[in-house]
Amino acid sequence: MNKSKFPKFPMGCKSQLSRHLSLEIFNALKDKKTKNGFTIAQAINSGVENLDSGIGVYGGDEESYELFAPLFDPIIQEYHGFSKEDKHNSNLNSDDLNAPNPDPEGEYIISTRIRVGRNVANFPLGPAITKEQRQEVEAQVSSALETLNGELRGTYYPLEGMSSEISNKIS
Repeated sequence: MNKSKFPKFPMGCKSQLSRHLSLEIFNALKDKKTKNGFTIAQAINSGVENLDSGIGVYGGDEESYELFAPLFDPIIQEYHGFSKEDKHNSNLNSDDLNAPNPDPEGEYIISTRIRVGRNVANFPLGPAITKEQRQEVEAQVSSALETLNGELRGTYYPLEGMSSEISNKIS
């Protein structure tokens, strides 16, 4: 994608990117970068390259949501139903969680994988993170996981460097 050229979407493209990215918004954002160097061209690249995308926009870091708000805000409002004025209410009390154990007798589930699709504070999100930063996130998260006890205790297996024996066992 030409980073300074407004993308053209074909007729029938239904992505939120194609509906919400105007030439005016693009021109206002095209020269801006977050502190991690993330640009609007990177934010919209997936939606420009994959015209069948439903959304077509990715944040590169926390700052992306403020810097690129003229594009991100209406997409977030449409997709999630939350406006910029709405506030997220966190509740980390596990007693309030409605998630029954899918295998209470322990007959079927041997292991599980957790896909982490969010971010660690002060690190870029997936589209903007470097290999070194990914390694640092992995080190921090695996270290934190080692402190878990009781029913939360388990074994962390990194994907890179995992033996085929272990991979086959947990697959």
